[in-house]
Amino acid sequence: MNEGDDRRLARIALTWLAEPGTRSVHDLVKRHGPVAALDLLLSGDAPDRLLRAAVAVRTAAGDAHAVAAEALARAERIGARLVTPEDDEWPTRVADLRKLRLPEATRRVDVETDPPLCLWVRGGWPLGETLERSVAVVGARAATPYGSHVATELGYGLADREWTVVSGGAFGIDSAAHRGALTAGGRTVAVLACGLDRPYPMGNAALFDRIAETGLLVSEWMPGAEPLRPRFLIRNRVIAAATLGTVLVEAAARSGATQTLNRALGLERPAMVVPGPVTSALSVGGHQVLREKPETRLVANVAHVLEEVGRIGYDLAPLARAPQRPRDQLDDDAAQVLEAMPRRRTIDLEHIAARAGVDLRTAMRKLSMLEELALVVRRDDGYALAPTDDAHGARRPSDARHDTTPPTDASAPPIDNRRDAGADR
Repeated sequence: MNEGDDRRLARIALTWLAEPGTRSVHDLVKRHGPVAALDLLLSGDAPDRLLRAAVAVRTAAGDAHAVAAEALARAERIGARLVTPEDDEWPTRVADLRKLRLPEATRRVDVETDPPLCLWVRGGWPLGETLERSVAVVGARAATPYGSHVATELGYGLADREWTVVSGGAFGIDSAAHRGALTAGGRTVAVLACGLDRPYPMGNAALFDRIAETGLLVSEWMPGAEPLRPRFLIRNRVIAAATLGTVLVEAAARSGATQTLNRALGLERPAMVVPGPVTSALSVGGHQVLREKPETRLVANVAHVLEEVGRIGYDLAPLARAPQRPRDQLDDDAAQVLEAMPRRRTIDLEHIAARAGVDLRTAMRKLSMLEELALVVRRDDGYALAPTDDAHGARRPSDARHDTTPPTDASAPPIDNRRDAGADR
């Protein structure tokens, strides 16, 4: 066995002896290398008391070297491979977890957030390349139809634009994001909290097989590892660190998905929230993050997400605009003249000018413009509003010929406006 094999086996054994992310283990590896760090732990000389206790419990259950060798053999049987920081396909972005410090962190999962020592991968794509342009889409397991629809649209849109969609493989939002990416023919990565041969939930086994065929399944835990509850929270830091940004679609007040978003915030990565109905309990978590974390961005579609994670100046989301109408081209005087036109009768130039409060020359110029825009038609005895479309899209004839009596006093437009407002509008 060569030195490289020794290092790989040592990394596997270290991850088995202590849960991924354990800071004291990473300090030892950084200082002594994986092989020497493993020897130190197995000799009982770990500097941390809690770490010594954890190692003692594990070594009582089996030999670390034998466990690591069996894990490699088991991975080969299921078509998986081990990726370590020494490999070309290692996702270098996860190294930023060394700098992650969460304010007021007290729980173990919020303190022990160091980078992975190794990753198990199933699928043909290089891991680092696949994660280079990636976005995490996370959310509630018990998703609403609204949340599932949004997650599917985001997954499809991101994959269609050649971005990798990363999530946790759970029911609800995670599954919807994965399926959206698969439907678009793009790549998606499921980061699991258990062994790759024990996918959880089992109801998503067929989905995981599809992901492995066209994307990647990834886990820090060796084949055979159980999906224990704390491991999902440990896993979330990898989802946040491996991607360029994280989108939260739906989450209750206490949710692992909001924890993933907080990891992204701690890493100073784009953290995005899709708003939901204020009446929905599954929107509470996202809305709370939006209120409490001013650096979090509200997003409503793929364009918004790409503006946050894409190239500066290239991936700007278009501004939401209503459809252009002829009226949008009018200046103030033209708009005033158009507003002065009665709804159902013809009116002469002088009375239009009086009602609009403009001089005759201005009224003539603006009426010509309104004619060109097909908003006004010229009659023998004056001007009238052009026919408009009815609710079914058919052209409705103008009623201009039915009421041609001019106002009685052109100098008093307010009186005339009241009559027109009541009768015509």
